[in-house]
Amino acid sequence: MPSRRTVLAATAGVTAGLTVGTGAPAFGVGRGAGHHHTDDRGLRSLISRMTLEEKVGQLFVARVYGHSATDPDQADIDANLKEIGVRTAAELIARYRVGGIIYFTWTHNTRDPRQVAGLSNGIQRAALEQPRGLPVLIATDQEHGAVCRIGEPATLFPGAMAMGAGGSRADARTLGRISGAELRAMGVRQDYSPDADVNVNPANPVIGVRSFGAGPDAVGDLVAAAAGGYQDAGVAATAKHFPGHGDTAVDSHTGFPVITHSRDLWERLDAVPFRAAVRAGIDSIMTAHIQFPALDDSGDPATLSHPILTGILRGELGYDGVVVTDSLGMQGVRTKYGDDRVPVLALKAGVDQLLDPPSLDVAWNAVLTAVRGGELTEARLDESILRILRLKSRLGLLDRPYVDTEDVDRVVGTAPHLATADRIAERTTTLLVNEAGLLPLSRRTHRRVLVVGADPASPSGTTGPPTGVLAAALTELGFAATALSTGTAPSAATAEQAVAAARGVDAVVVATYNVTADSAQRPLVEQLVATGRPVVAVAVRNPYDIAQLPFVPAFLAAYSWTDVELRAAARVIAGRVAPRGRLPVPVQRADDPARVLYPIGHGLTYQTYAADRA
Repeated sequence: MPSRRTVLAATAGVTAGLTVGTGAPAFGVGRGAGHHHTDDRGLRSLISRMTLEEKVGQLFVARVYGHSATDPDQADIDANLKEIGVRTAAELIARYRVGGIIYFTWTHNTRDPRQVAGLSNGIQRAALEQPRGLPVLIATDQEHGAVCRIGEPATLFPGAMAMGAGGSRADARTLGRISGAELRAMGVRQDYSPDADVNVNPANPVIGVRSFGAGPDAVGDLVAAAAGGYQDAGVAATAKHFPGHGDTAVDSHTGFPVITHSRDLWERLDAVPFRAAVRAGIDSIMTAHIQFPALDDSGDPATLSHPILTGILRGELGYDGVVVTDSLGMQGVRTKYGDDRVPVLALKAGVDQLLDPPSLDVAWNAVLTAVRGGELTEARLDESILRILRLKSRLGLLDRPYVDTEDVDRVVGTAPHLATADRIAERTTTLLVNEAGLLPLSRRTHRRVLVVGADPASPSGTTGPPTGVLAAALTELGFAATALSTGTAPSAATAEQAVAAARGVDAVVVATYNVTADSAQRPLVEQLVATGRPVVAVAVRNPYDIAQLPFVPAFLAAYSWTDVELRAAARVIAGRVAPRGRLPVPVQRADDPARVLYPIGHGLTYQTYAADRA
């Protein structure tokens, strides 16, 4: 770990001519539209000294394999050679001079907090060793809940829809502040969170529980609160996916969704949380690979749409922060144009950062060629680079690019942070059905509990399996609980085994995961109810499961399957805490989707069993 003095010497060239104070930057409200940039002169002079190749590099946020910037495992070297043509992150930076790097679990960037901090420092060292080297903006998708790249021992919070059920702006801000402090300690300075999509389609395969809910104002409040928390901690927050990915039945990773909202509906629904984010001074906004004909009828995805990004986002919403594309490796942006056209069209549309192109070499050279051939001007590149450098400057990266690895253990996954996450989770668990006051379960009358159900892999790779976590939590609370994983598609034999086990216990808890009309989870729950044993269903993802399970006597929505939400659900089942969550989305009837089964705001508690205070 280099001393502060050597760091300052290494970045002296960067900070020369910058009027950036060394104190903590003033984060908070009002930095969105039209905030004055005192240090633009210094930043512009930095840009004027860059080569064209360096400018092109600055626009890219690349993925790279490995836990170390200079010494990754051989398998990661092989993957880098195959996909990028370099061996390591350090070589990637030397060749392409990228302005950003994105961490994923599957690229093996996020083993443990100290390693992540070391990787971040190695990336910054490689960048600052270059001529006119600039610090790299390191980003990741730490949404919490269903999408999380850095797992335990980092603090994991409930996901967005759970936070929507909790409905607390203070909790959303606390989540951002704590998660932001932990990310910053590991050298991650941009989080692709919070999700600003308004999830009004229960069949949405890509957003769902990643959204705070179906009410635009409530979503906007929580987006602004979470963003404020992250930015108070010195991490750039990112509202996504503009102009709104909440009403689609197609996943833009694998297809090209079309949103059929009218312009008027967009204003009243999808636009609301993005306006709230802009008002709150959010640092970045991510685009969506969706067609939105009411906003642009060209058939282009929003990521490549000048009317949407420059006309509406910059012009009408007055947003002057960094615009980043969603991953350019996703199918939604690749269906109409080749991988060489996509980055050029994105820049022409008004994008600043080009995220994770399928081939960095193809994309980088395409932008370079477009400038040399006059399709893009160098002035256009300078505009985006200025926004990127303003952000790096505001985050303090130009002054202090390195993190102190000693700080990691003092900040990441501390006991107070973990306890806060548990308390927040307790305020999100939502009780939808509780016939005859079945819940809370009594240890005296229902001591022996069988936990069955779906065990989807943990979003972060470090928690779960859900049935095991629920059983362990219930046992800790004084029950004798055993776990039997039946999966998301239980076979008849598995169901039979579960039913036989159920006959020997006092109560059954079943974890459900995205139950559809033809899901094998449905007959399993039906057969468990038929044993006569009390059955408590816990939806570990979509709360919409209840529409397919009208016969369960008790039903809880946990909104995610990470340990923090499951432990909270166990405490609710055991009566240690009363359920306090309220549905942030309506649940429609399975047989008649035009009719609402449970409205937004529905949620029972234990004080008065009939307390449906919707």
